Amino acid sequence: MLATRPSEVRTRIIKAAVALFSRQGFHGTRTREIARLADVSEVTVFRYFEHKDDIFWSALHSCFSAIKPRLILLGRSSENENPEVMLRDIVCLLVDVVTFSPELMRLVAVALLEVRGPAEEVCREQLSPLFSVISDYLAKNIENGKMRNLNPAIMTAAIALTVVAQPELSKLVKGSSLSRLGGREAIDEYSAFWLNVLIPSHN
Repeated sequence: MLATRPSEVRTRIIKAAVALFSRQGFHGTRTREIARLADVSEVTVFRYFEHKDDIFWSALHSCFSAIKPRLILLGRSSENENPEVMLRDIVCLLVDVVTFSPELMRLVAVALLEVRGPAEEVCREQLSPLFSVISDYLAKNIENGKMRNLNPAIMTAAIALTVVAQPELSKLVKGSSLSRLGGREAIDEYSAFWLNVLIPSHN
């Protein structure tokens, strides 16, 4: 039987930490629970991580790393893509992050509300590239007359909040069916809405 490689043990610990921190929060998660879920001893956990905080930051960085390839691709396509395609790509990425990486959203909340310390700096460092790509793209298209002359920073925040907060907020709006939309349906609905808002000639 082959011995488990150190990188595999570290990966198991991080995966266990992502699952537990995102579900139970920082203070509600004990290192022995992480060890049990990773199928290692607590002593082994502390061979790889000096403090519980180190485990948390590694878990958060791991979640951010998962979206980096999509972010790089989005940045490249933003150079020449027309708004009808690019806005859908932006919405699609945001919907996929919320739908398929819910742990990331929860860990960001845990970082800002519970761990603090370097939380704001870490989240800014990791999320700024995403929001910068969106804001820069909007600004470029406002400048060349393809989009309405609206503040690109506010629009970036509004598009992100549409995807992140709208499903829950729409439950408070009587008669709204938006909270029941599936992933692809949500992408269609949000994309159509923002195209109508941002592009003067769009029908």
